[in-house]
Amino acid sequence: MRTLCSSTLIGEAMLIMFAGLVAMKLTDVGTGTIWAVSAAAIALCVLLCGVITRPGAVQVGWALQAAVLASGLVLPTMYAFGVVFGGLWWCSVHYGRKIDVLKAQRAAAEAEAAPVAA
Repeated sequence: MRTLCSSTLIGEAMLIMFAGLVAMKLTDVGTGTIWAVSAAAIALCVLLCGVITRPGAVQVGWALQAAVLASGLVLPTMYAFGVVFGGLWWCSVHYGRKIDVLKAQRAAAEAEAAPVAA
C-alpha cells in the first residue's frame, strides 16, 4: 500500500504546486494566501508519504482529497482533478491493501516451504 499511496501523493503534490501557479493568475485571491495554503497541502502530501502505514494516515489522506476537491471553489478546474485524485486515492488504498495481504500470504508460504536448517 505504501508504494501506491506515496505515488499518488507525490503526483498530487505536483498538481497542487501547478494549481497554485494557475490560481495566482486566474483568481483574485492574494498570492500569499495561495502559496500558504498550497505549501501546507504540499507539505502534508510529502509527510503522509512517510507515515502512510500508521493508524489514521489513510483518513488524513481522505481529508486531503476532500480539500483538493473543495479547492474547486477557488479554481473550478480543481473539481475535476479532485475527482480524479480521489479515485486514484481509493484505488491506491484498496488495491494496496490487497497487495499487502498477497505479499504476506506468499511470505508465509515460502517460510513454510523452506527447509529447516539443522
